[in-house]
Amino acid sequence: MIPAQTQPKPYKEVITDKAISHTGLFTVHRVEEKWYFEIPDSILGRDILVSTRYSKTAAGGNYGGEQVNLQTIRWDKGPAHTLFMRILTIVNVAADSSQPIAQAVTNSNMNPIAAAFDVKAYGKSADSTSGTTVIEVTDFFKGDNQPVSLTPAIKRRFNLAAIDAPRSYIESIHTFPINTEVRTVKTYTSAPTPATPVMGGRAPAGSLAAADAAGVVTVELNNSFYLLPKIPMRRRLFDPRVGYFASQYTTYGDDQQRVEETEFIHHWRLEPKDEDIEKWKRGELVEPRKQIVYYIDPATPKKWRPYLIAGINDWQAAFEKAGFKNAIVGKEWPEHDSTMSLEDARFSVIRYFASDIENAYGPNVADPRSGEILESHIGWYHNVMKLVHDWYMIQTAAVDPRARKMKYDDALMGDLIRFVSSHEVGHTLGLRHNMGSSSKTPVEKLRDKTWVEANGHTASIMDYARFNYVAQPEDNITPKGLYPRIGDYDKWAIVWGYKGIPDTRNEEEDKKILNQWIIDSLKSNPRLWFGGEGQNFDPRAQTEDLSDNAMKAGEYGIKNLKRILPNLPEWSKEEADRYDNLSEMYQQLVGQYNRYMGHVLKNIGGVQETFKSVEQPGDVYEATPKAMQKEAIDFLNKNLYATPTWLLNKDILNKFSNPGLEEAVTMVQANNLKSLLSAGRLFRLYVCTGRYGSSAYSVDDLLADAKKGVWSELGPAAPIDIYRRKLQKEYVADLIALITPEPPAALPPGLPPGLLIIFTGDIRNTDIPSAARAQLVELRTEITGAIAREGDKASRNHLQDVLERIKQALNPKQ
Repeated sequence: MIPAQTQPKPYKEVITDKAISHTGLFTVHRVEEKWYFEIPDSILGRDILVSTRYSKTAAGGNYGGEQVNLQTIRWDKGPAHTLFMRILTIVNVAADSSQPIAQAVTNSNMNPIAAAFDVKAYGKSADSTSGTTVIEVTDFFKGDNQPVSLTPAIKRRFNLAAIDAPRSYIESIHTFPINTEVRTVKTYTSAPTPATPVMGGRAPAGSLAAADAAGVVTVELNNSFYLLPKIPMRRRLFDPRVGYFASQYTTYGDDQQRVEETEFIHHWRLEPKDEDIEKWKRGELVEPRKQIVYYIDPATPKKWRPYLIAGINDWQAAFEKAGFKNAIVGKEWPEHDSTMSLEDARFSVIRYFASDIENAYGPNVADPRSGEILESHIGWYHNVMKLVHDWYMIQTAAVDPRARKMKYDDALMGDLIRFVSSHEVGHTLGLRHNMGSSSKTPVEKLRDKTWVEANGHTASIMDYARFNYVAQPEDNITPKGLYPRIGDYDKWAIVWGYKGIPDTRNEEEDKKILNQWIIDSLKSNPRLWFGGEGQNFDPRAQTEDLSDNAMKAGEYGIKNLKRILPNLPEWSKEEADRYDNLSEMYQQLVGQYNRYMGHVLKNIGGVQETFKSVEQPGDVYEATPKAMQKEAIDFLNKNLYATPTWLLNKDILNKFSNPGLEEAVTMVQANNLKSLLSAGRLFRLYVCTGRYGSSAYSVDDLLADAKKGVWSELGPAAPIDIYRRKLQKEYVADLIALITPEPPAALPPGLPPGLLIIFTGDIRNTDIPSAARAQLVELRTEITGAIAREGDKASRNHLQDVLERIKQALNPKQ
């Protein structure tokens, strides 16, 4: 028997004359201090996306506008006058709901019930065509219920415990035709975590300043309930040759002989208006049924807003290639329109955060069933301007006089903001980073004024290619040839993801056409290659690099650094500055030098990965050519392992550093050398030699070439400077570690065991320890001979010490 108090009451007894009501996705009623949702039967069983963002947050705990939770829910009627909120976990689906296997899939995918509500009353919809269910939601939103609160991971991160009910409340609820917005204030108990205070006087790591001051942390959250389309957009199937974010799930069908993984890209729904369909089919430019609009946060400084908008509008040219004009636009936020909210899931916004973080990010929120992008809130941190300033000064000050100061003119800073805006908007359109794009630009073209100003130094704004550091002063290249821009790849990727394919029946037919687009396009223009996000061993796909040859590009980059360094005291000068600027920019310059070394290093043991379909000729995996690997070690021997004395400019270092900052340079040497001789890199050389034979660069080749550079003083028995002595000890220590290798460290649970070998290399029973031992034996002989000839005392002491270390390693029992 159902208790009497749970029985629904007549509608008028619940939603009384005191109710303040608003219709929308859910009709929202406020009756004194209670809040009610009236949910029409027409949306029962419909998929609803719930996006939770900070409206306001405690100091140090992220920023207003950032997303902190994303769930897909569904309302279902339960027994005994209850309404369930289920969380959808889309992992497996049936290809066709009418097939018998669909029932098996349903039986294997029970969605959890996140909340159960007593039905307070039943009613009728506004048009009286369907029934409605009234539930009270006051305590649900005031409480710490996971679908509408912070995730467990965030609460653990900031040491947030139980919610404090008296200090938690509903701020407001607004409802609109396809979404309902709930704003709440939640207060969590929190004890400070004992830890060493972080820089800048913030709270201890793991807790927030509010926890230390009050023992609680208060945040304001906005929940957006967004009704997903009744019929999902047709999916466009993912292809690794084009860089799109994607979702996936396992698909089952009666006609299958094996389970299939269905992976589909994230992209906006762009469709022609009904009256323009025939024009669209003929390839004429048409306006989309619904434009993609990005608003600028009114907290953004006014002088930067036009540049952010320009970065958005720059994508219009790409969408025109896909058949749509005016498809995307940036707009000022209508500040006096009370019907609009920055947290409203219907509006995409560039949110401006008052933060010292040097970054920006561009997420997208997509329908998990189809990949349709629904909205985006780009995060723009105020201090991203420092990031682009430092990049531009260190990479272009040798060729652009505007870069030679600590505060840029608004026009220059605006240009730099515009490029970052375009990059982040690209992500919200579905595009991933394309770190390989810059490798399709021949290095000498970066110095060709006519070519680079016409084509750009990389084919993709989604690359981390920053600025043209290869350009030399005598090339007279203008900013047009220095800045990143939306390029050939970006326009083509938008075509591939957004151009309509008329008259096909399903996504599988689309897939065949899209495959042919890739084949034809790459054949006619290799600059359209998607090189991935730099997470593999392909030296063509790297962050912050330029051109098809890292060694030549690095030589040009170092030439410019040598021009910039002696001028840094003048270019970084500001009134009353106590050389803080000089210290900061010197470290930025050393960091840029370190990047050049890293770009070159990745060529050694490199494996090129070029995804192809069966219709395309050539291999997917190839070792980096032997000649290029040889060129790489020669570069390192010349520009890194030979002491870079030009970086150790005492006239500059004496302005801001006690003796010791030189360690920044020696650390670049030591870290690079350790990576060069790492088990993972040597293992890749070893297996490539097994596959490709003498055409591959081998472990023996590398050890011999590295020894020539690191130990060049042994032949003539020349004095060895203090930096080289340290480097040589590092070299011997790295070799000793190779002759008695430890078992590879365990990977995190759930990752394929094969990754262990690829990344760390289990070299214990390979030829690598043998090769390392043989080189130590050679070194023992050569060092023994050099000691007798060495006239410099410090060098002789060093050699005797190293010789003893080698002897102990080779014969540990003696």
